[in-house]
Amino acid sequence: MIADFLTLPFLQHALIAALLAAVCCGVMGTLIVANRMVFLAGGAAHAAYGGVGLAYFLALPVLPVTVAFTVAAALLMAAVTLRRLEDTDTVIGVLWAAGMAFGIILLDLTPGYKPDLMSYLFGSIITVPVSDLYALVGLAVVLVGLTLRHYNGFVAMAFDREFAAVRGAPVRFLHYLLTGLAAVTVVLLIRVAGLILIIALLSVAPSLAMRRVASLGRAMVVASLLNIFFCLAGLMLAYRFDLTSGAAIIAVAATTFCLTLAVGFLPHRKGV
Repeated sequence: MIADFLTLPFLQHALIAALLAAVCCGVMGTLIVANRMVFLAGGAAHAAYGGVGLAYFLALPVLPVTVAFTVAAALLMAAVTLRRLEDTDTVIGVLWAAGMAFGIILLDLTPGYKPDLMSYLFGSIITVPVSDLYALVGLAVVLVGLTLRHYNGFVAMAFDREFAAVRGAPVRFLHYLLTGLAAVTVVLLIRVAGLILIIALLSVAPSLAMRRVASLGRAMVVASLLNIFFCLAGLMLAYRFDLTSGAAIIAVAATTFCLTLAVGFLPHRKGV
C-alpha cells in the first residue's frame, strides 16, 4: 500500500497536498487557537460558500471572487470582535449562516451547471490538480514568512493584547492580518481538503500541541507534525478501506484528540 503512494501519480499529488495542508493549518491553526479565534475562523470558512455561489452566479473565476468575498466577511467579523460587543458570538454566527445561505441561494438561481456542494464540505484531496499544489506551496511560503516577520507581535498578542498594545505592538493590524490570512488559507484549501477537514486541521492539532509545549513556535512545529500524522493515517485508511479521504482524516484526528483527553483525565498513581 505504501508503494502505491510513492508510484501512482494521483496518490503522489494527494500525499503532497496533505503535507502542504498539514503545515499550513499547523502554523495558522496555532495562531488562531492561541488568540482564541477558532469560532471566527469557522465563521469565515462557512462564509466562503457565499463567495462560491457569487462566482458561479456571475460567471466569474471562482478563486478570486471567493477570496475577495471571504476576506471581506472575515474582516467584518474581525471588526466586530475588536469592538468586544457582548453579542460578538451571535453576530459571527449570523454572518456564518448568512454566508452559507447566500451562496446556496445564488447557486439555486444559477442556470446550467452547478457544482456539488458536498465537494466543498469534504474536498477531493485524491483528485487534486497540480495547479492547486503550486497554490499551496505559495500559501505555505507566505504563511511561514509573515509568521517569522511578525512572530514577536503574535506572541505578545496571544499572551495579553492590552499589555501588547501598551508596549507598542500593532495589535489591531496583527488582528486583521491574522484574520485575513485565515480567510485566504480557508479558500485555497477548501477545494483540496474541504470545509470540515480544514476546521479540524486548524483546531485539533494546535489544541493538542499547546497542551504539551509552552513556546508558540514549538507548538506550530508539533501541530504541523500531528496534522501530517492525521493526514497520512487518514489517507492510508481511506485507500485501504475505500473511504472518503477527508472523513477518514477527520476520524483519525478526532480519535487522537479524544484519546488524549481520556488519558489526561486518568488518575495518576502516586509514588510510595
